[in-house]
Amino acid sequence: MIYPKIALAQSIIEICSAKGIHNIIISPGSRNAPLTIGFAQNPNFKCYSIADERCAAFFALGIAMQTKKPTAVVCTSGSALLNYYPAVAEAFYSQIPLIVISADRPQSKIDIGDGQTIRQENVYLNHSVFNANLTEDASVENDLKINKAIETAILQKGPVHINAPFEEPLYETVSELSVEPKITTPEEEIPTKIIDNSEEIVSIWNSAKRKLILIGGINESNSIDQEILENLGNDPSIVVLTETTSNLHHPSFINSIDTLITPFDDSDFKELEAQVLITFGGMIVSKRIKAFLRKYKPAHHWHIDTLRAYNTFNTLSKHFVMEPNDFFKDLLPKTEFTASNYFKKIDKIYSLRNKRKEEYLKKIPFSDFKVFEKVIESLPKNSHLQISNSSAIRYAQLIEIDPSIEVFCNRGTSGIDGSTSTAVGSAVGSGKQTVFITGDISFLYDSNALWNSYIPKNFKIIIINNGGGGIFRILPGHEEKPVFNTYFETSHQLTAEHLAKMYNCNYFKANDLTELNENLEKLYNNNGAPGILEVFTPTAENDVILKQYFKELV
Repeated sequence: MIYPKIALAQSIIEICSAKGIHNIIISPGSRNAPLTIGFAQNPNFKCYSIADERCAAFFALGIAMQTKKPTAVVCTSGSALLNYYPAVAEAFYSQIPLIVISADRPQSKIDIGDGQTIRQENVYLNHSVFNANLTEDASVENDLKINKAIETAILQKGPVHINAPFEEPLYETVSELSVEPKITTPEEEIPTKIIDNSEEIVSIWNSAKRKLILIGGINESNSIDQEILENLGNDPSIVVLTETTSNLHHPSFINSIDTLITPFDDSDFKELEAQVLITFGGMIVSKRIKAFLRKYKPAHHWHIDTLRAYNTFNTLSKHFVMEPNDFFKDLLPKTEFTASNYFKKIDKIYSLRNKRKEEYLKKIPFSDFKVFEKVIESLPKNSHLQISNSSAIRYAQLIEIDPSIEVFCNRGTSGIDGSTSTAVGSAVGSGKQTVFITGDISFLYDSNALWNSYIPKNFKIIIINNGGGGIFRILPGHEEKPVFNTYFETSHQLTAEHLAKMYNCNYFKANDLTELNENLEKLYNNNGAPGILEVFTPTAENDVILKQYFKELV
């Protein structure tokens, strides 16, 4: 086998192999040549070459999201490292294991006025779970730092940074290892499966006639036992609100939160006000539910997560450091159904809302809302759906999605950057048919995501092109003036047609409902290359149609 001559590079590569790191995304460069040579010629690794560092890091994040295993990104020294930062922040808040390995100049070369010699050590300090600042020579101390970084990424489900200084020459190779790096075995942490002070918790649970469960994004559809879902769905004192990205389903669960609560007035909110609030899963999309919970505070707010508990609603009273499934497996056998009309009242309102929604969707013209309805109902069963941020994820929250379809979105930082790259990486990582729904601004912002050789042929992109940032029209206070159009909405006349041709993607477009239905069928049936369907909707009408929807729900 061929190895880099530099001993420190050998140590990094051998420790990654011993720790089971398999997927390596390499951003081409010179200073990282020892790592590139070692990773690319070792059969234990699957290597990908992606030139745009921001795209590379989000691609890695998408793979890690699906495999549930750490994925590494490797870059040269200097500004390349900074381009990974948006994905690092996303991994930090979405609890996804991402290993950043950066090549660096030796310490003596930093701050002497040479090119690409930025201060790389601890550059991600605010958004990482561990930073390994290595010295130039291979050593046990360096080995321990590398081991610790990888172990921390796994245990704390977050991004880590390994910064490795290399001196020239960089491209020399050897046929034998010159090091035998130390491999550590971390003590296995046994997760808590029993609720502390359960008698008090059981007492509060049994006495509460209004229990609200709010479930955010979860990357695993089978994370909660079906028996538990049935119990929660059948308890008359429980209302379960799920976000689209929760990937948990039951006929009694309310899966379109905004459809339920947007028309509420104060008296309605009083009916929904909970005595006990339980939250688990990732960040919440719905601004309305956040506003409601901040105003109508529950007496008890319990968050269940093995690592963190954000006090999103300023109501948090207890953090259960355990898996949600273990929490309910311990709690529910000790509890009993509480006599209550809480679910019945809310379910009656929600059923009426859904009837109104069906009536409204039948009569609205071609628009963002209509397109989302048709696109989502067209999705192949058992596929993966990736959604970009901004208005795309908010529209998706209003439409019923088949339970066989798993839904993902970068909600850690909720940025539009990297949505397409994440979707491509996710498609590679899962091996499943993946459909990505995005807005025009989000797609154009991350168009370099298509600049790689690994996009599966059955990967489909559906772009809702409304000529700008449609989210800003939905937000309160916008006025149709040049400042709004230029600096907020970012009005444009661009399309994806030439990009599709450049990147060898099949391209389809739709300007009305007939063309949409015809080209959705063509998009799914043509698997000779990745496909893009661009749907053009009326810029000025979309927000009017959406706002009227909430008025007609009552």
